[in-house]
Amino acid sequence: MDIEDLPTPSLILERAVVTRNTQRMGARMTEHDVALRPHVKTAKSVPVAKLATLGHSGAITVSTLAEAAYFLAHGFADMTYAVCLAPNKVAAAATLIAQGADLKVIIDSIDAAQAIVGHPGQERFKVLVEIDCGDGRTGLLPDAPDLLNIAQIIDGAPQAELLGVLTHGGHSYGARDIAGIQRIAREEREAVIHAAQRLRDAGLPCPVVSAGSTPTAMHGESYEGITEMRPGVYVFFDLDQLSRQACGPNDLALSVLGTVIAHNRHVGQIVTDTGALAMSKDISATTRWPDAGYGAVCNARTLAPIEGLHVAKVSQEHGIVPVSDPAQYDLLPIGTKIRVLPNHACITASAYTHYEVVDGTEVVDRWERINGW
Repeated sequence: MDIEDLPTPSLILERAVVTRNTQRMGARMTEHDVALRPHVKTAKSVPVAKLATLGHSGAITVSTLAEAAYFLAHGFADMTYAVCLAPNKVAAAATLIAQGADLKVIIDSIDAAQAIVGHPGQERFKVLVEIDCGDGRTGLLPDAPDLLNIAQIIDGAPQAELLGVLTHGGHSYGARDIAGIQRIAREEREAVIHAAQRLRDAGLPCPVVSAGSTPTAMHGESYEGITEMRPGVYVFFDLDQLSRQACGPNDLALSVLGTVIAHNRHVGQIVTDTGALAMSKDISATTRWPDAGYGAVCNARTLAPIEGLHVAKVSQEHGIVPVSDPAQYDLLPIGTKIRVLPNHACITASAYTHYEVVDGTEVVDRWERINGW
């Protein structure tokens, strides 16, 4: 099938680009002698996970227990659930472990530790304590007293195993350039290895020192002391990553195929069917590129950006593209197919049940993905 024969909106994935992206990250982690545990929350798709783990251990990172169940059913057992385990999800995690998942969970509170060791089942939980390296989302500061308290609760329980510490340099997404990413990568590394050393100094086990974000995995200068990295969005990249120099224009693997549905010449705009439900309302790239809007409008066949055109406004089903040159109406007649490069690949992809995989302009496959929690 030709790409322009697809219905719109459709989620388009460039097979050659995602393959190249995964191979490059795999080679980089091998070069630095760090295990790769890719975060599959971006793709949520078995074929992409297989590419990302090719030649590596097969270990992955998930963000929901639904993902964990999906990947377990497709042969991925070694998983880290990289969201703080809430006490009310302990039973669901135990079920996955009983079904054969080698599931690692993360916690940052005594309440969560007690919920794990108080679970009445026979399942053995493998636990990482989350460290806040500056992202300010979840996790303990490296010097927090509760780090040792939590670790001792887990280490002293027969149904739990303390694996070590985990952090996420999520604030690297706010860096404006490579130098900023490198600074945050140092902060990420220093915070997590300091926490690891505190555990070891207290006589507690810490075989795993886990870190990672795509920017810090791409541009970190040293990973000494880190045992594994967990990048995710690198499989696709997006305008946000491009705006922060984490990738190049030819690394963007994901786009949304849309259709021009109207010309509103009296207000100076082209209207497409790539609205909020097709693109998301993420405008992260605009912090560096104000004209990025909700996505860059591109030629449907070549993915070449069309100069001066972006989705500037969205309602549920409508994408509004401002027009400054009347010739652009003739360039994009009603019915014309376009592609839009998204700001945040993870959020855009979550609106779809599958990827239309293309090789050039030919649709060569359909890759399913998992949504929900």
